[in-house]
Amino acid sequence: MYPEEIVNPMRAELTENGFEELFFDYEVDQALSKKGTTLIMVNSVCGCAARTARPGTIMSLKGIKKPNHLFTVFAGVDQEATARARDYMIPYPPSSPSLALFKDGELIHMWERHHIEGRPAEVIAEDMALIFEKYC
Repeated sequence: MYPEEIVNPMRAELTENGFEELFFDYEVDQALSKKGTTLIMVNSVCGCAARTARPGTIMSLKGIKKPNHLFTVFAGVDQEATARARDYMIPYPPSSPSLALFKDGELIHMWERHHIEGRPAEVIAEDMALIFEKYC
């Protein structure tokens, strides 16, 4: 578990931009039972990837096409919700940060850490926007 003084600003970066936090496994199940497109971000304290993943994700939502529902779990903190979200992301291995796009509860696209790490937020946003154009 990470100290709240480290985690809270990283949580706020997403919740202030429309993401709803999930803490328990049943909340993940409820989130993924919603119709339409759902984006789940596995948030992380990892400085090398998460510091661009959060801003890139937020930038990607500025376009016309975007997911209907936005949720986040925090790896290493919200363990129950993160484990359940990762169950839905199989066959992809656990990765944080990561993002998964679902349509009617079915996984349709995954951004693993290696798709994020070393890339500027603007490039992450452009990649995500292209996927949103296709599926949202």
